[in-house]
Amino acid sequence: MSDTSDKTTHFGFETVPEHEKAGRVQGVFGSVASKYDVMNDVMSMGIHRVWKDAMMDWLAPRPGQRLLDVAGGTGDISFRFLKRAGHGHATVLDLTEPMLVEGRKRAEADRMADSLDWVVGDAMALPFEDNTFDVYTISFGIRNVTRPQEALNEAYRVLRPGGRLMVLEFSQLPNDGLQKLYDLYSFNVIPRMGQLIANDRDSYQYLVESIRKFPDQETFLDMVKAAGFGNAKYRNLSMGIAALHSGWKI
Repeated sequence: MSDTSDKTTHFGFETVPEHEKAGRVQGVFGSVASKYDVMNDVMSMGIHRVWKDAMMDWLAPRPGQRLLDVAGGTGDISFRFLKRAGHGHATVLDLTEPMLVEGRKRAEADRMADSLDWVVGDAMALPFEDNTFDVYTISFGIRNVTRPQEALNEAYRVLRPGGRLMVLEFSQLPNDGLQKLYDLYSFNVIPRMGQLIANDRDSYQYLVESIRKFPDQETFLDMVKAAGFGNAKYRNLSMGIAALHSGWKI
């Protein structure tokens, strides 16, 4: 067997040893944590909120369900889930503790404290037993995981039979002309916004590059199926700027 220390992956457009990526991703999100929610609004012109609502519409949370929200950061998805479910439980897991710290400062976190857990952990090695959760979500997080297929395999493991996976992630526009326009905006505007709002150009340069390196909708759908999920489908949002992938542990 080859030594895994020789394996490389991408960190944005840069090629790095696999064992370095998680630390570098932590550096990015540790750096932007306090401005993360503001930057999401600016980068997407507020549309990320519409996408997250569309995610909840398709997910249709039910009372009493247990959610695991991976790369859950500041709790956006968990708060929405609990509001829609009426009552239930959400576990917010993130690799970067400063993101969880920011999430716990939010008013919703205080109001929903009895229904929330905040856990520092790795999407590729979840600290939970098999068949624990009814729903697994990951929103704008899986492209930052070193080996996304392992994260999907772990999602399958921790979901109960009949459980649901839902992934919200930036994706690829099906039209080359529109993709070129979007890339012009992404590469020229977003890093400058990062500099102005968070005093951090490099982290936002990475975020833009990581979007372009992520697999397209069909390729990622095949990865969801490879993890064992049935009835796997996706829906484009805003013509494919983002996409929702759904699958069931049947």
